[in-house]
Amino acid sequence: MAESFKSRRFRWGFNLFPAYRGTGGRVRYISEDFREVRVEIPLSWRTRNYVGTIYGGSIYGAIDPIYMLMLIKILGPEYVVWDKAAKIRFRKPGKTSLFAEFKLSEGEIAEIEELAENSRSIDRIYSLELKDKHGVVHAEIEKTLYIAKKGSK
Repeated sequence: MAESFKSRRFRWGFNLFPAYRGTGGRVRYISEDFREVRVEIPLSWRTRNYVGTIYGGSIYGAIDPIYMLMLIKILGPEYVVWDKAAKIRFRKPGKTSLFAEFKLSEGEIAEIEELAENSRSIDRIYSLELKDKHGVVHAEIEKTLYIAKKGSK
């Protein structure tokens, strides 16, 4: 799905947001419905650590808010969405740009809405891989998000 003017404008603004800009990561694509986001973390003077690879803080910082923001945009203002926990496993040092693809299916959104309707809150766990341009996995990330419908039980 292509980017819309709205999702492109959000991407531009988000990449300029100081807290995200400081990670060195860049959101490269947001689908019109916010169900797919692509992020790149280039190896640059901003992301390079002492030993010449991508700094772990840049890796985590660049992917940290993405699922939360996607769900906030998709579910709308009647839901509360917060990052609750995270795990990261570094597999290989990042010596070139790394890429991540975030995806949320229609079925996942429907399940969240159904569960949130009948529960006070729910936790959802999302797994993600950070890869180089050849598809080699450099880090595995697991994010736990808290989701609740406002005004529910």
